[in-house]
Amino acid sequence: MGGRCSKFSLCWFHSHLKSSVLESSDLENGDKGEGKQWPAFTEFSFEQLKSATSGFSPDNIVSEHGLKAPNVVYKGQLDNGRWIAVKRFNRLAWPDSRQFVEEARSVGNLRSERLANLIGCCCEAEERLMVAEFMPNDTLAKHLFHWENQPMKWAMRLRVAFYLAQALDYCSSKGRALYHDLNPYRVLFDQDGNPRLSSFGLMKNSRDGKSYSTNLAFTPPEYLRTGRVTPESVVYSFGTMLLDLLSGKHIPPSHALDLIRGKNFLMLMDSALEGHFSNDDGTELVRLASRCLQYEARERPNAKSLVTSLMPLQKETDVPSYVLMGIQRESASPTPPLSLTPFGEACLRMDLTAIHEILEKIGYKDDEGIANELSFQMWTNQMQETLNSKKHGDTAFRGKDFGTAIDCYTQFIDCGTMVSPTVYARRCLSYLMSEMQQEALGDAMQALVISPEWPTALYLQATCLFSLGMESEAQDSLKDGTSLEMKRTKN
Repeated sequence: MGGRCSKFSLCWFHSHLKSSVLESSDLENGDKGEGKQWPAFTEFSFEQLKSATSGFSPDNIVSEHGLKAPNVVYKGQLDNGRWIAVKRFNRLAWPDSRQFVEEARSVGNLRSERLANLIGCCCEAEERLMVAEFMPNDTLAKHLFHWENQPMKWAMRLRVAFYLAQALDYCSSKGRALYHDLNPYRVLFDQDGNPRLSSFGLMKNSRDGKSYSTNLAFTPPEYLRTGRVTPESVVYSFGTMLLDLLSGKHIPPSHALDLIRGKNFLMLMDSALEGHFSNDDGTELVRLASRCLQYEARERPNAKSLVTSLMPLQKETDVPSYVLMGIQRESASPTPPLSLTPFGEACLRMDLTAIHEILEKIGYKDDEGIANELSFQMWTNQMQETLNSKKHGDTAFRGKDFGTAIDCYTQFIDCGTMVSPTVYARRCLSYLMSEMQQEALGDAMQALVISPEWPTALYLQATCLFSLGMESEAQDSLKDGTSLEMKRTKN
């Protein structure tokens, strides 16, 4: 069992659990995954794409306005099983086939995990189609404006802004600084719940077509004057996206700027976020949005400075995006190798209420061996205040007042007079109930260090790892805890 302790020691955790937000092969421009085998850019035949989309079936349309959109996007599946998004342009768009293919190939040279990458095109007769990676978890607009199960968490909104800034910075570094009509429908979520910028916006809708199709209230002022998109126009649109993330609504920039100038920025904030963000973070994001929305284009920041400004604001960087988004991955919770005990079942389901009931039932009986090691002198000399902290913690834990339980158990632990794995276990669950997964994992591992043969510590460790998206490690802990508990039962 000693190997189990070292395997999940705090040192191991901090040295091996990479930041899902900040880790990047080239953090300055967001060019994640250069070593990844991206699909090569391919010129598809029209028949291939017709077959992949079931004859461009209306049932496969995924674009916002369906068949009414000027250029319709379809979901499709190639013969090799790869899911794709196919954008079919209006027949009058891109009359010059060579120009279309050259432009598509230029965009198709980009490869980043911050983009829904363009992987091919089709140019036959009057048909003009682009093919990109398919993103299965909807758009930012859906998750921000039309959510069903839960509003987007503050940490995830900050991550969306950061990833989007990295995407724009990457594109700029590759000579593609112009993005057309940046809006919440252009941000898509992949199978891991990570936001990606659609590569379709890197091309105009036609050789000479309009770059903005949204309401004029959201259009950069210089575009209204000249009809041309500049890198500064893209930053303006990024500012409107920051307002969307702050408010959970599509607020016209002029209205938002009036509120900001009037020091009423809290009125911008999404009411669903109340109590879940700090005013400092909110103020910083509002300040950045107002810089992006400056009337004079030259006064706006560039994409690289957006990345620099957003990086320090990132929260819960070790928590995978799909966990923050509440997205269930298909590969999650594989069948465990052993027949599970009730505690193991609760752990696999991440049923915290059931785990609470089990911990209440167990009580402190597994602390007996450690308690007996303490001298009578140590017991009699223990400060009454410390004993009261544990007592108050137990009362709060029983009553499901987990914030108070954390405070009381922390006072007991900090005193250091007596070491109790059960107190660590109870504080661990209290942290989980309070959505403080990293702190919970620390307590589970500490309980295991104190009592290496205790199944409860392994079960709680597994629950914490499941909550952090570390499926493989969680299954290992679950297997070890089940084996130990079954061994104890036989004895």
